[in-house]
Amino acid sequence: CRRARAWRRWRIRARDDRLPAYPWRGESGPEQGSGPESGLNERAIARIERHWDGLPSGEPPAGLEIQIQEHPYAIDLDLFGRASLFQWLGPAATSHGAVTLAQWLLTPADPDEVQGRQQAVDDLAPRAAWREHLAAFGAVSEKERAVPIGGFLAWSESRQAPLPSFQKLRAAVYVVTGSLWVLIALHATGVTPVALWPIPLVIGMVLSFIATGVVTRAFDAAGTGQHALRRYAPLFSHLVSITCASGKLSGLQQRLGARAEPAPAAMSRLNRILGFSELRHGSALLHFPIQALTLWDFHVLFALERWRRSSGTHVRDWLDATGEIDALSCLAAARYDHPSWCLPRMTTGRILQARGLGHPLIQEDRRVANDVNVGPQGTVLLVTGSNMSGKSTLLRAIGLNTVLAQAGAPACAIDLSLPPCDLQTSIRIQDSLERGISYFMAALSRLKGVVDAAERKGSDRVLLYLLDEILQGTNSAERAIAVQAVARHLLEAGAIGVMTTHDLTLAEEEPLRSTAVLVHFTETVDESGTMRFDYTLRTGIATSRNALRLMRLIGIQ
Repeated sequence: CRRARAWRRWRIRARDDRLPAYPWRGESGPEQGSGPESGLNERAIARIERHWDGLPSGEPPAGLEIQIQEHPYAIDLDLFGRASLFQWLGPAATSHGAVTLAQWLLTPADPDEVQGRQQAVDDLAPRAAWREHLAAFGAVSEKERAVPIGGFLAWSESRQAPLPSFQKLRAAVYVVTGSLWVLIALHATGVTPVALWPIPLVIGMVLSFIATGVVTRAFDAAGTGQHALRRYAPLFSHLVSITCASGKLSGLQQRLGARAEPAPAAMSRLNRILGFSELRHGSALLHFPIQALTLWDFHVLFALERWRRSSGTHVRDWLDATGEIDALSCLAAARYDHPSWCLPRMTTGRILQARGLGHPLIQEDRRVANDVNVGPQGTVLLVTGSNMSGKSTLLRAIGLNTVLAQAGAPACAIDLSLPPCDLQTSIRIQDSLERGISYFMAALSRLKGVVDAAERKGSDRVLLYLLDEILQGTNSAERAIAVQAVARHLLEAGAIGVMTTHDLTLAEEEPLRSTAVLVHFTETVDESGTMRFDYTLRTGIATSRNALRLMRLIGIQ
């Protein structure tokens, strides 16, 4: 822990003073050194200070099966892309870790799973050197991560022999190889005056010619995966190198090491076998005599088959376990970098309560925290305020912290408790020329999705909705009627949530008049006419407007 804290202090100082990255090792910092360490240190600083240009891309990882465009909150809450939650938490060290982390952000976990992840995050947070080693693996194996391994997994999990007569081929190879060397020895010692060894030699060459397609396909399938996974043997060893108090982490480690042949040993053996297969690609002049005299490729093929039958079916599970540990390490880095953030509590009530809730993607010196209560059922938090006062940011702060909480990550709050909930948002509405959908129809369609999700929701989870200035694309009279209808459906369905609006008259009509909890943001204007926003949430309804003043400030009279 002391070393980890010292690393952080020295790296922040190194940005200006060019001090060594690791003072206890005598290594140079990123300005002077080379290798993955310098990049990792710079990324850590960029992550703490929210310098997005210094972080890898936050685009959704390849292999993610969830459709981002159709997701109920991914676009509105900036889960992916530049200045996104995924970019801030990452990068994961492995492709499976990146996919797992993305899935956790997109799919809320049940309370027991959340608690298990939180314990694992607390376990990994102080292990800065261990997490740094894992991140270094990702930095040095970035090219291998782009190699697809679908073919390798299909080969490793297949129960079908390379060819129907595989057992006969194996017996023939052993007989031919043994006969060849016995006859060579008998002829060399003069026991057989006639050289009979060319007979098995020719038979062996014929077998090699007949089976060349089988051998090539097996080597190519295994070799593709080996190029992508060749660094996984030391990675697996690293993942099981620590003793964890967390039951979640211990279970993941057991998946890597509880087999008859643990994952590190199995991947090392695969690397050795495929190293032997490289002879056929290294030198034809060397490969030909060795193949003729030993049927080398067949013996490598037999070793691959033994590996596939003993360990091949476990590879996917090993990679999934690795992905989970990798994702937990990313969450643990956030926990370590922000020790004042809380680990949220999952409750059985129907209310979200937060003290000191802030937007996790805003720099600490610019972030404004607020106390927020959403719920209980039968109420709606109605946020009013003028333009630029912070209404949309509050919605995203609530949404992002809900996502973090149900992923098992720390939340940007002093304290946060919430029920198991499914999140639905309508914040960033876009029309579509391609699909012929106007802004208003896109907004209606999104609201219809929120209402339908609320009415389908069972009793075990609550729906949490975040609606920003809904139905702006129509006149105020029709919008008021539509907002009242939407609010009525959501209240009757037992959902809890937040609405923002500029229209102060909405709070005067039912059902909002009797159910809305009114809060607002405001601004101040000094003697020179300059507006200032403190982004502090206050009770009651807003009393100020600033649209005309903003127009004058930018020169439109």
